[in-house]
Amino acid sequence: MARDSLTRARWRSITSCSSSWFLARRITSRWRCSRAADTCFARSVCPGAVAGSGNLALKSSRAIATNVFTPTAAALFVATGVGLFYYFQYEKRKLQEKKEKELESRSVGRPHVGGPFTLTTPEGKPFSEQDLLGKWSFVYFGFTNCPDICPAELDKVGVFLKSLESEYGQVFQPVFISVDPARDSTAQMKKYLADFHPCIVGLTGDYSSTKSVCKAYRVYFSTPPNADPKGDYLVDHSIYIYFMDPSGNFVEAFGQNSTPEDVIERVKKEIGEWEKETGRRV
Repeated sequence: MARDSLTRARWRSITSCSSSWFLARRITSRWRCSRAADTCFARSVCPGAVAGSGNLALKSSRAIATNVFTPTAAALFVATGVGLFYYFQYEKRKLQEKKEKELESRSVGRPHVGGPFTLTTPEGKPFSEQDLLGKWSFVYFGFTNCPDICPAELDKVGVFLKSLESEYGQVFQPVFISVDPARDSTAQMKKYLADFHPCIVGLTGDYSSTKSVCKAYRVYFSTPPNADPKGDYLVDHSIYIYFMDPSGNFVEAFGQNSTPEDVIERVKKEIGEWEKETGRRV
């Protein structure tokens, strides 16, 4: 009897333990299922939430773009463009007026030297003031029978021309105009100038043409209108080398006391200012 009672007690204990174990297992299983369900729910809900956020951002950007490109903004854009256009036009006009005033200021105070003339080259071709345009010119008045002053001045022309041409090229035109029309024929001029710079152009004319060009350049000369072509006489005349710009305007008159270095310095200055104002050397 006692043995049977003990057996029943053990069975009950085992049954109780089994029931507890099955109960705990069921609870654990339910908890895991619940957690998995929560995880699946989260996974199913989050993509939608992210997608919703993306759509919202896209809609917001479209709304901002729509708000930026409004008729008012377009009008402001056009008005700004028109304003900038007229501003730059105004500045351009101011710059042009400044350049014109600078050119005018340079010419103020300068004597009116130079003018129309027509003379003849040693080759028998006509030469006028128009042939001086487009180059920096040096105009000197003298005569081939001059014993010392004219040769010295023409030598000086050759010295500074050689230096200037090495830097600026062929942008200069030297001219020698005779104030002794009775004796300085075209053949005599050609022979005389062969001893000086090859670019110097000798010009002659009759007495009337000579007087006219000397008056234009304000040159004094003492040759009488009825001078003897075979006479032995000297001619008194102004001793200046007239420096003219490419437009034919007077720049400077270099006298006997001006050295080649003085001429070179002044010419470089004038060419620099000319190039700054016009963008070219001639």
